[in-house]
Amino acid sequence: MKVSSAGVTGLLNIDIPIIQAGMIWASGWRLASAVSNAGGLGIIGSGSMYPDVLKEHIQKCKQATQKPFAVNIPLLYPDIDKHIGTIIDEQVPIVFSSAGNPKTYTALLKSHGIKVVHVVSSTKFALKAQEAGCDAVVAEGFEAGGHNGKDETTIMVLIPSVCKAVTIPVIAAGGIATGRQMLAAMVLGASGVQVGSRFVASLEASCHSNFKNAVINAAEGDTMLSLKALTPVRLLKNKFFEQVQQAEFNGMSKEDLEKLLGRGRAKKGMFEGNLEEGELEIGQVSSMIKTIKPAAEILHEIWAEYNDLL
Repeated sequence: MKVSSAGVTGLLNIDIPIIQAGMIWASGWRLASAVSNAGGLGIIGSGSMYPDVLKEHIQKCKQATQKPFAVNIPLLYPDIDKHIGTIIDEQVPIVFSSAGNPKTYTALLKSHGIKVVHVVSSTKFALKAQEAGCDAVVAEGFEAGGHNGKDETTIMVLIPSVCKAVTIPVIAAGGIATGRQMLAAMVLGASGVQVGSRFVASLEASCHSNFKNAVINAAEGDTMLSLKALTPVRLLKNKFFEQVQQAEFNGMSKEDLEKLLGRGRAKKGMFEGNLEEGELEIGQVSSMIKTIKPAAEILHEIWAEYNDLL
């Protein structure tokens, strides 16, 4: 069996081709620096941060690690220009962009020597990212937590399709929490993997302990893709989820759905620990996660199992 991670490890200057996803309310400087120090690539999730907060997290991450780290930027973020300016000023080496057109900022970031990786949910968007000059893509399957593609393409179909279509490195994401799952993604053609849900259940993740415990207690079938009329997002089932499901079943308009969603639902659930009224974003693989551990231990367990099986 021949698999290769050289494209990703060389590009990102990391030892282990495991990238920690930039998850809102979970991926602060503590988690990012812990993963980078362990040999992978840690990512600060800027989607839940004001510009001054992002600057603080970048500076603290620099102090906590000498290794490369990245910032994830949702391109639909309201203060995106300020985030871009902060990233350039602070000389962040790598940016993972998502939820928007990669053409908008890729050339600017690369002109400052910043590597750019874009998250995609289809082969069509992977080709657009390559055309925009991105250095790599994260191909994220339907199994993933948080915001997701509308096409509902699973990782088993998406990864080989994207790998066949593009010449830049492909990082697999969605449904990966073990070395066995990582090996499957690499056999499908990926050069590395991005892991989100497993790192939510880490000691360094900044999300609330109530949310972490909900993740490790989740059973198969406890997550579902929701809010397809707005932006699809995979959620743990709770009171808020049931309200959304009922509203969609009743044909509620986009405007009324936005009112129901309101402001700060994700913060209320994942950061403040309100498990009934909050939005709890997590992947299908949560049903396989049963422990909360240090991020370095999680990364090394995945890597060791991967190499043993390989």
